[in-house]
Amino acid sequence: MRLSVVIPCYNELGTISKVVEAVKASPVKNCEIIIVDDCSIDGTTKLLRSKIEPQVDQVIYHNKNRGKGAALKTGFAVATGDIVIVQDADLEYDPQEYPLIIQPILDDKADVVFGSRFQGGKPHRVVYYWHMVGNTFLTMLSNMFTNINLTDMETCYKAFRREVIQSITIEENRFGFEPEITAKVAKMECRIYEVGISYYGRTYKEGKKIGWKDGVRAIICILKYNLFSSKRNKYQR
Repeated sequence: MRLSVVIPCYNELGTISKVVEAVKASPVKNCEIIIVDDCSIDGTTKLLRSKIEPQVDQVIYHNKNRGKGAALKTGFAVATGDIVIVQDADLEYDPQEYPLIIQPILDDKADVVFGSRFQGGKPHRVVYYWHMVGNTFLTMLSNMFTNINLTDMETCYKAFRREVIQSITIEENRFGFEPEITAKVAKMECRIYEVGISYYGRTYKEGKKIGWKDGVRAIICILKYNLFSSKRNKYQR
């Protein structure tokens, strides 16, 4: 089994090296590491070119800032592993938990696994109350349309069988990727599992980027991809 780790990266000069080190130190030793730099302007691009490129399998550079969804689309397209997982370029999620997240796929019980920050007894940094309220609302709204009972639709940690994620056309360029992909894997009737993960949230001062406008866009995406997007065929296992 080979795991492809796709890391979308924008202005993460202070964390990208530590994230790469953490991924390389994860219990899953057969990892393909793909970084997509979304036209960083803080020196991240220079660091990637000078020091990090030799440490990973691929670094792909966007010539303009397009957003997280666009960066993931670029990374997914070149992934070659059996399983593909999303890893943010900050330090909010712990690669030591890869085995926990991918195990349902390895056991042939799941096609997609969500790592939930709100399930189980893992450590969870206490940060923004209204972010939690917003996340809970968006997850509930998404569940109402998909008819699946997720606890954390907006989580970064999503793992897919490669053939699943590469069969999906990603349309959202920013954080709308999360409700879009959730709607689409639900329509494909993929076997979806959820496992509890730890979470070390950042403050805006520490570099957090998502804002209220992304929440509004998420509502639009939930409606768009559940009500107006064509139904996909069931995933053939």
